Amino acid sequence: MGGSKWLKVKLGIGLKLNSCLQSPGMIEDSSTRYSGAPLLSPVVAREIVSAGSSSGINATQTSASLKVCEKICAICLVTMKPGHGHAIFTAECSHSFHFRCIASNVKHGRQSCPVCRAKWNEVPFQSPASSKSPTRQGRNNVYGSSRPHNPEVFLRIRRRGAETRHTIPHQSSDPDLYDDDDEVEVREESSPNREKPLLCDGIQKDDCNGEVEIETYPEVPAVPKLKSRENFLVLVHLKAPVFGGRFSPEGQTSIAPIDLVTVLDISGSMSGSKLALLKRAMGFVIQNLGPLDRLSVVAFSSTARRLFPLRRMTDSGREQALQAVNSLSSNGGTNIAEGLKKGAKVMADRKFKNAVSSMILLSDGQDSYSTIISNGGTSRSHFKSLLPVSMHRDCTSGLRIPVHTFGFGADHDAALMHSISEETGGTFSFIEAESVVQDAFAQCLGGLLSVVSQEVKLEIECIHPLLRLTSVKSGSYNSILSSDNREASIEVGDLYAEEERDFLVGINVPVDESIDQMSLLKIRCFYKNPISKSSVAQHSTSNDVRIQRPLSMSETPLVSISVDKQRNRFRCAEAMAEAKAAAERGDLASATTILETCRHQLSETVSAKEGDALVQALILELQEMQQRMANRQVYESLGRAYVLSGISSHTRQRTTTRGHSTDSGSNLVNMYQTPTMIDMVNLSQTMSFGAPLFPPKNRHSRSSLARHDPR
Repeated sequence: MGGSKWLKVKLGIGLKLNSCLQSPGMIEDSSTRYSGAPLLSPVVAREIVSAGSSSGINATQTSASLKVCEKICAICLVTMKPGHGHAIFTAECSHSFHFRCIASNVKHGRQSCPVCRAKWNEVPFQSPASSKSPTRQGRNNVYGSSRPHNPEVFLRIRRRGAETRHTIPHQSSDPDLYDDDDEVEVREESSPNREKPLLCDGIQKDDCNGEVEIETYPEVPAVPKLKSRENFLVLVHLKAPVFGGRFSPEGQTSIAPIDLVTVLDISGSMSGSKLALLKRAMGFVIQNLGPLDRLSVVAFSSTARRLFPLRRMTDSGREQALQAVNSLSSNGGTNIAEGLKKGAKVMADRKFKNAVSSMILLSDGQDSYSTIISNGGTSRSHFKSLLPVSMHRDCTSGLRIPVHTFGFGADHDAALMHSISEETGGTFSFIEAESVVQDAFAQCLGGLLSVVSQEVKLEIECIHPLLRLTSVKSGSYNSILSSDNREASIEVGDLYAEEERDFLVGINVPVDESIDQMSLLKIRCFYKNPISKSSVAQHSTSNDVRIQRPLSMSETPLVSISVDKQRNRFRCAEAMAEAKAAAERGDLASATTILETCRHQLSETVSAKEGDALVQALILELQEMQQRMANRQVYESLGRAYVLSGISSHTRQRTTTRGHSTDSGSNLVNMYQTPTMIDMVNLSQTMSFGAPLFPPKNRHSRSSLARHDPR
């Protein structure tokens, strides 16, 4: 049975659910694995179990699994143990919570059970004495200790209607200015020389906190003197520095802290297991952000609201975030524009800023508030009308913050979500199987938490006076060619640790009998170190591209495999876009023919015959896309989003989630995964929820991950 079909079977019977559900043989072992670690809340567990039961999961298995999750507070996700300094409140509906957690819920105006939504006659109340913020803990406490407990807590229960309504304060109205974000940690002042560019040219290399590696590869090593070559290709390869150690318990001194805003769809279509799995995924994100990182959550349905400002994910910050996320309920329509507007406002109004900023947008439906009428007469959302002006690419004073979009399920607007990500410099992921949402977030988070180079820019200049540039293939990255075709630049943006970028530059090689070796291009790279804020300029003569110019050649030179496989990547992305355009016109036959032709062409190339892993994966992906264009119904539900996610991945050379899995063993999804992404996905798939663990010290000894060498 093929890998894709086997995944569908597993999903159908619930084996892929990353939840409290365990196979009968694993239930006993699971008690050891989850010991002392916060688990899924009962409301989340029950909703997932309900979804699993409909897929045919054994009733005994479900009952036993629920037993594992039964003693977990549905709000803070921490185990409830009587006699451990935490008062426990049991409601009229028989559901139990930590008193301080449910009292906080009531304080914000919620007077019903978070689990069953039953209205309560008696509501818990916590006196003002308990509102003191707990002392900030060190990183070791954040990553492992129990949450702080204030012993000076006075517990009361109020009967509804016994006192005037204003005694239970509701959430305050939205402020006009979102300048209530937590302060960022102030680092030591940079030295006076920090503002000057550091030259990493082999002389002052030690002053740089990790370099961006630059390598160049000509299409062939030699061209005869008496022959010219049109559009001769040169590959420019970049690789970001090795990650300095995000998850060390000593702190975050070697990494760049992040400001992250998640914009989450909680419309009526998100009810049941979807919302439960989303809460779990957000719990994973919250638990794996560090104390210097800041998070804000915006939830939208018919309207949008900011759940809390940008908060540092200290011990207390995490607890507040978990409570806010677990209090979400689904209802209403889908107003993506309002959600994005709130998210952009959080970023724009910040009083303080961390080094890295990003947004995550998740939606499972079509925007029902902002639409236009297309030429064909069909109503369709347009991303320009949904995206705040400050986030448009052509806005010179804009935020320039990437929005990573996630289409959840088969009913979302894939074209809209892809357009938003493209306009802002983010990626688009297609979460086909609901249970993969946590892994998808984990993969994205693994990248965001490992930014090592920012504002990366390449400059390319012809050396020989007769040379002219003919083309620059840069995918989704903006490139500019000078009017005299002698220079070009590429804006690369941020790079994650060990992430790679490849660009193909075309030049015209002229006849020249006067030289035996020709210097073609000079490559310079500029970027900012997000930790030191230093500007770095790399322009070593070792990066200059040269070819031999013999008088004659007895044999045709071999084409560089490195150049050939990147040419195949660009060819593949172009074929995907062309096939997608044909499919949108309703011509699925032409679409599949385009993909089949490209697949055949790739299989005949030098890199394919050499068994290159990237090219083999591209061939398999083209075949998968053909199957997803079998008919109109399949394309609408499964094909369009899959193709757009693939285009997003290959044009940005950054991994996206598409299909059923983020497994590192799947050739279709790990083409651009970085080590930190793999670590975070493995953590999501294997570790108990809410217990961030540090990756193994020898992080690179993962032969089973099948990460191919880019060369």
